[in-house]
Amino acid sequence: MADNQIYLGNPNLKKANVMTNFTPRQVKEFVKCSNDPIYFIRKYIKIVSLDDGVIPFDMYDFQEEMVTSFHENRFNIAKLPRQSGKSTVVTSYLLWYVIFNPNVNVAILANKAPTAREMLGRLQLSYENLPKWMQQGIIGWNKGSVELENGSRLLASSTSASAVRGMSFNIIFLDEFAFVPNNIAEQFFASVYPTISSGKSTKVIVISTPHGMNLYYKIWHDAERGKNEYKHTEVHWSQVPGRDQKWKEQTIANTSAEQFQVEFECEFLGSVDTLISASKLRTLAYDDPLTSKGGLDVYQEPVQDHNYTITVDVARGIDKDYSAFAVFDTTTVPYKLVAKYKNSRIKPLLFPDIIGQVASAYNQAYVLIEVNDVGAQVADILQFDLEYENLLMCAMRGRAGQVVGQGFSGGKVQLGVKMSSTVKKIGCSNLKGLIEDDKILINDYDIISELTTFIQKGQSWQAEDGCNDDLAMCLVIFAWLSVQDYFKELHDNDVRKRMYEEQREAIDADMAPFGFISDGMEEETFVDKEGDVWSAAKSGDEYGERTFMWEYR
Repeated sequence: MADNQIYLGNPNLKKANVMTNFTPRQVKEFVKCSNDPIYFIRKYIKIVSLDDGVIPFDMYDFQEEMVTSFHENRFNIAKLPRQSGKSTVVTSYLLWYVIFNPNVNVAILANKAPTAREMLGRLQLSYENLPKWMQQGIIGWNKGSVELENGSRLLASSTSASAVRGMSFNIIFLDEFAFVPNNIAEQFFASVYPTISSGKSTKVIVISTPHGMNLYYKIWHDAERGKNEYKHTEVHWSQVPGRDQKWKEQTIANTSAEQFQVEFECEFLGSVDTLISASKLRTLAYDDPLTSKGGLDVYQEPVQDHNYTITVDVARGIDKDYSAFAVFDTTTVPYKLVAKYKNSRIKPLLFPDIIGQVASAYNQAYVLIEVNDVGAQVADILQFDLEYENLLMCAMRGRAGQVVGQGFSGGKVQLGVKMSSTVKKIGCSNLKGLIEDDKILINDYDIISELTTFIQKGQSWQAEDGCNDDLAMCLVIFAWLSVQDYFKELHDNDVRKRMYEEQREAIDADMAPFGFISDGMEEETFVDKEGDVWSAAKSGDEYGERTFMWEYR
């Protein structure tokens, strides 16, 4: 090919508007390729092998099945192990699509822009190795986009609403979608999905290795249950040639069993060092709410004579944080989540009205608000402007720290709870016990998602970078509240005591063969008619020499 027929000095690329004379065999071959993407990929796509350089793409059986699914279905979601050639098979199909379909737009999106550009680079390499007679002439060719003379274009970018805003696409490919932060993933679908769904032939291809219970997990789970239009494809690591039991054992030895479960067994485990154990997180399942409007998801309508409690975490209404609250039926154990609210745009001045409406609907529910920041303003409005009566307060009680009540005298009282390190520590510890011992039932997708990324950082617990924990903190506040004396008095329900009794019975059963030895140092105690154990207060405590007083245990 003459120099004036090649694109920008690249001998492997044909310039636009170059006349091509097809032989009868080439015409027949072109038509065959246009009708059969698998044939095209097998015969003409080349890839780079670490060992052998540029070689033909010899697809595995499961890769052929994936191409067939892409071709026959508008919406596809695939769950594949690492290093299974998932990106290569998709980009090969996209290359076929833009060559044989004029005037189409394709977006290659990944959790990071360099990753998306790297995939476009693979596609470009395959394009350069096509015969010149099969190529479309090049109009634009760079690291972030390709434009062909048939009017088709490819764009590579990070997954975000702004990346494709204002453009219409025939195919959107989302690579490693499970690693896109949930808030960005939700914004993306809210912005882009209406445009995609409006067409009759537009396609969405979502491919990833699992990474906790996020939007990718939700789409996958709904596809399994037939609740959306996505065709789901799952590939097991053993379907990749060369991977057997010996390979599995070697991989685990070089990494870890948990890492293998996530990256190769494709289990939807959360982050490492989560507050709730991975084994428990795997068992948590979400339901669809009865109603969902304006950020409020209702799972159970109010029931007459039932007790309800609402815990609230307030955001500033900016950035990625949500203002959130969770509504619990606390009538009996296990407690049940019956509603939840989250909204990143609600202003603190408007939030109290929503809390008050929901709390009133749920039998004048008790409300506990975290008041470290703008939460104090929300609590003030709810108490004084809206005159809501069942707002819980906290008072400082010496070494006991914050104590919950509903009206105290004195100056150390606030309308809600301040999230101190002590409160958070107790709340997290109790929450772990409540969830793992099935003392609280949570069936909300957003909350479960946050729990999978609620991890230990230093001496505390918080969301993994790029994730949210506003709803998780509502649970932490509730768990702290549930062991407060005032809460137990309101509900006549002592969870801590019940859990203690269950644990003690288990210990008694284990230790029965050995018995217990008395040291003769038992302290003076008595049991009241309610079954509570009381003991004499020790001298030298915070109350001084008051051995005549009794303290509850």
